Amino acid sequence: MASITLKNMNKIYANGVSAVREVSLDIRDGEFMILLGPSGCGKSTTLRMIAGLETITSGELLIGERRVNDVDPAERDIAIVFQNYALYPHMTVADNLGFGLKLRGVAREEIDRRRDRIAAMLGIEPLLARKPSQLSGGQRQRVALGRALVREPQAFLLDEPLSNLDAKLRATMRTELIKLHRNLGTTIVHVTHDQVEAMTMGERICIMKDGEIIQVGAPMDVYRNPTNTFVAGFLASPPMNLLEGRLDASSNGAIDAVIGDARLQIPASLAAGFQTHHGKAVIIGLRPEDFHLSASAARHAVELIVVAITTEVLGPEVILVANLAHARGPEVQIRMPRDFLAKPDEAVKLYFDLSQIQIFDATTTRALPRQASK
Repeated sequence: MASITLKNMNKIYANGVSAVREVSLDIRDGEFMILLGPSGCGKSTTLRMIAGLETITSGELLIGERRVNDVDPAERDIAIVFQNYALYPHMTVADNLGFGLKLRGVAREEIDRRRDRIAAMLGIEPLLARKPSQLSGGQRQRVALGRALVREPQAFLLDEPLSNLDAKLRATMRTELIKLHRNLGTTIVHVTHDQVEAMTMGERICIMKDGEIIQVGAPMDVYRNPTNTFVAGFLASPPMNLLEGRLDASSNGAIDAVIGDARLQIPASLAAGFQTHHGKAVIIGLRPEDFHLSASAARHAVELIVVAITTEVLGPEVILVANLAHARGPEVQIRMPRDFLAKPDEAVKLYFDLSQIQIFDATTTRALPRQASK
């Protein structure tokens, strides 16, 4: 096992396109790190630079204490699993699993030992005599993982390995990867654009945009304290409602977050970081799950009226799409219990938990600091 350290790494292509800019990241030995972001944000390019499949324009890459900028990919002692599996179609599963070891001159007995152990771990023992064309997508993914695992590398790099699977199989494979990491304790760097994968699998998440790192932290830390509106709107589905508004001082010393005709009075104990933005335009963040049907369900409840547009019935929950305050108010998405019903244009009284409100500077989009509630 080994740590992976990125120091001010850049990737600029020959045509002048800057794909990765000044990326610095410390991935701890044995950590499950997620690189998360939309398509084109530089996460796969970063992974490929770690693997040695892309050259580093500037900056440093260390695996353990060793600088590997100019080290051949085969000598970095890491394994990569691609989105398209990249299995050899003319080989059996057994041969696919052992081929890399064979190229490295590993003894036949050792290849068989590693192959059989990994096949048992992944539940693919009955598939060893089959070829890739005879396997399902999930089985091919397990074989691709197995081929990486038999090498017993210092680290695994996973480039969107679950994106070609159906929803049910993705959920199963997420669990399998988590268990695999716990059993092996090997460093894993996993690239994805899927927020569910990021929240459920990673010990830490590194969120990227336009080739730069925006925020790094434990999943719930990033979720609860997004550094800017991009992170707030990207991490979760449905995302945080981000609404244009302003902050007004109220007569009793509190602060009102004003969104159109709706006023949310924020107690002074929660708003110490908002004082500098009195009277200024801000972006107000309201997460869908922080709306409630009763005041007792919220720590600091404020009553709101919303006007229903439609409901999306998902089984375990209902997503209410509504206008805030009145039919011309800004549109919001709200998580409701699975038995919730509302007709279009129906007014619904809800309570928002003010202890969870997020305020962002309208110009910089950065979050304003909150004082923790007592």
